[in-house]
Amino acid sequence: MNKDYMGIISLNEDDEHIKCLTNNRPLASVPIGGKYRLIDFTLSNMVNAGLTNIGIYTQSESRSLIDHLDSGKAWDLDRKINGLFVFNFNHFTSKTNDIEAIKNNIEYIYRSKQNNVIFASSNMLCNLDYEKAIEFHEKSGADVTVIYKKVSNSNTSFLNCNVLNIGLNNSVVSVGKNIGTKAINNISMDMFIFKRSTLLQILNKCISTGYYNSIKNCIYMNTDKLSIKAYEFKGYLECINSIDTYYKTNMDMLKPKINKELFFGKGHIYTKVMDTAPTKYSSYSNVTNSLIANGCIIEGSIKDSIISRSVKVHKGAQLENCIIFHGCEIKENAKLKNVIIDKNVIVEKNKELKGDCQYPVVIEKHHYSNPLVNEINFADYPSLKSIV
Repeated sequence: MNKDYMGIISLNEDDEHIKCLTNNRPLASVPIGGKYRLIDFTLSNMVNAGLTNIGIYTQSESRSLIDHLDSGKAWDLDRKINGLFVFNFNHFTSKTNDIEAIKNNIEYIYRSKQNNVIFASSNMLCNLDYEKAIEFHEKSGADVTVIYKKVSNSNTSFLNCNVLNIGLNNSVVSVGKNIGTKAINNISMDMFIFKRSTLLQILNKCISTGYYNSIKNCIYMNTDKLSIKAYEFKGYLECINSIDTYYKTNMDMLKPKINKELFFGKGHIYTKVMDTAPTKYSSYSNVTNSLIANGCIIEGSIKDSIISRSVKVHKGAQLENCIIFHGCEIKENAKLKNVIIDKNVIVEKNKELKGDCQYPVVIEKHHYSNPLVNEINFADYPSLKSIV
C-alpha cells in the first residue's frame, strides 16, 4: 500500500533561536543524541513506512547535510529506481519559503510514479508510525491529513509552533500560533499526507497568487477550501526550534522510557555509519547515565551527558549535563556543567565552563578556549549563551 507514497522533506525551518549551531549547517544536520542528526528521525520514519522515493529540499550551507546523507545507503535509498534526491535552493531570498524550490524542481514530482505524498520538515523529533496515519487518511477521504499532538505544556514548550483548532470528525477548522498563553493545545507537527495532484494544485495556487510564503502556510490559510483532517500522534514529541528545546531533547534521551521509545520502538532510527574504533575507557574514567558514541577516549568523569564521536576527555576532567560534538578535546582538570560545545573545540586544562540547566553555555564551532581565562560563567558572558 505504501509503495504508492513518496516523501518530501522541506528544510525551510526557522532557526533564528538556534543560530549558534546553524551558522555553518542547516538545522536538519545538527547533531543530536551522540551519533545522530535531526533529519535521521524524519527520514527514518518515512523509510520505516515503506517509502522508497524521498526528495529533500535543503538550503544553503548544506555541505554537512549532503556529506551525512551521501547516497542514502544508511536508509536503503541508494537505488537504481527511486531513492534519495537532494535539491538545494541557496538562491532563495527567504529561508522559510519552499515554493520556488519545489517549482524549480517540479520535474521531480511529475516524473515520480507515486500518486501520494507525505510532506514533512525535520525539526519535529519523534519516532512515528506513518502506516497508521496513512490508514487514517485513506479512510477519511480528506484532501489533506495533518498530524498533530495534544500537549499539556504548550505554555512553556512548542512556542511559535502552529496550533490546530479541531472540530467535529477531526476536521481542522482553523490554525494559529502558540504564543504560550495556554497549557493545553493541539500542536501541529507540520506533517501532511495528500495526493500528488493535491500538492500540484496547492503549488499552482501559491505561484499564481504570490500570496503564500510556503506550502504549509497555503494549507493552513485555506482550511475553508480544503477538506483537512487531523490525525493524533500520542508518542514523544519535541520541536527543535531553539537552544532550550535542543538541550532539553538531548537530556530527555538519557531517560530510559524516552530513549526506549525513540530508538527501540517499532521503527528503527538509521544514521550514517562511521567505521571507527570502539570508545576506550581508562581505569581513571567514571561514567554515569550518559550516551557516548564510538571513537572516543574517556579518562575523566562524565555524568548525565551526551558525547559525540572522536571526543577525548583527559584525566581529571569533569563533565555534567553536557553535550559535546565531534572531535572536541577536554583537557586535564577542566570542569564543564550545562555546556554545549560544537565541533573541534579544545577546552584547555583547569578551565571551568558553567551554565544553567535552562540557559546552557554554547561554545561555537572551532572555538579554542583562552588559556588566560580561568573561569567562564554564563551570567557574565551573555555572548556565550542563547536565551530563548
